Amino acid sequence: MITQNQVTLPSLPSLPSLPSDVTQTPSTRSTGIIKWKHVMIALLFSLIFFVIFCFVALHAYIAWVLSNPTVAPVYSNPKLAKGMEYDNITFPSLDGSRMLQGWYIPAAHSDKTIVFSHGYGANREETWVPMYDLAHFAHKLNFNVIMFDYGFASHDSKGVATGGKTEAQQLLGAIQVAKQRGAKEIVVWGFSMGAGTALQAGLISKDIDAMILDSTFLLEPDTLYHNIKQQIDLPRHPSLEILETLFPVLNGTSLEQIPYNKVKNEHYDFPILFIHGTDDNKAPYNIAEKIAANQTNPLSSEWIVNGGKHELIFRQHPKQYLRRVSTFLSQVRLFESQKQNSI
Repeated sequence: MITQNQVTLPSLPSLPSLPSDVTQTPSTRSTGIIKWKHVMIALLFSLIFFVIFCFVALHAYIAWVLSNPTVAPVYSNPKLAKGMEYDNITFPSLDGSRMLQGWYIPAAHSDKTIVFSHGYGANREETWVPMYDLAHFAHKLNFNVIMFDYGFASHDSKGVATGGKTEAQQLLGAIQVAKQRGAKEIVVWGFSMGAGTALQAGLISKDIDAMILDSTFLLEPDTLYHNIKQQIDLPRHPSLEILETLFPVLNGTSLEQIPYNKVKNEHYDFPILFIHGTDDNKAPYNIAEKIAANQTNPLSSEWIVNGGKHELIFRQHPKQYLRRVSTFLSQVRLFESQKQNSI
């Protein structure tokens, strides 16, 4: 029974709960958007930093490889290769920074010496030239011969390659050996970077009487980029600037320390025979032509070989190569004799 004071009300349906995003205030929503923006910006900067890091790391690897070329060990000797008697020699670079190893191949009663200056990535044998054949040829012309390893080719105490800065001092150390052994006429026969090194040594030495320079490579920004671009297509800028920054860290030498501008504009007192090929893919021949054009010594000359490749001209034209070298050396000998008689 329902009394007068008891009233039964119908039950109301429960209201659905509002979604959380509806219950958020405008300030809460804007805070969430800002957080997402910060995350995206952080991810973007991280990606940019990663790309820059990889780009710089690639250049660091290139600079390290260029400074530390892989060089095969010496596999033979003048006696085994060509029947030439020789002495093992150890001598200091001119500045005393390191010791170097090589061979001295004496000629009978000779006071004239040829010092071979091998190229980058090679040792004193430089098989692709091939160096033993040219050493044998020089020896038959009654020249004493010095063949030695630059520091970057040493397997006992390997150094870094510096584009000629330290190598020039090492070449001058070999020239001192020639003088100590009685040489009155010294000819440097250089190949590739060994030729560029010879030109750098010629800026500071009065002991060089002549040079034969095959496929002259002079380390400068243009040739550096020319060689890198053949392996990997990097932009010239900022690649050169990055490499120029990294080289002093990795090998202690900046491009500014290599006197390439002075070499390209120098009038050397001694005669130079330039040999270069038009199909040289490592050292453009117009650099050799420019240096040759500056020379005023009457015996200086150039032989630009149509279709000649880097350091392979002797292989391509052996008879003409040896004939030109022989003629040049005989002219130098006559010139030196006349100079001695006039003193």
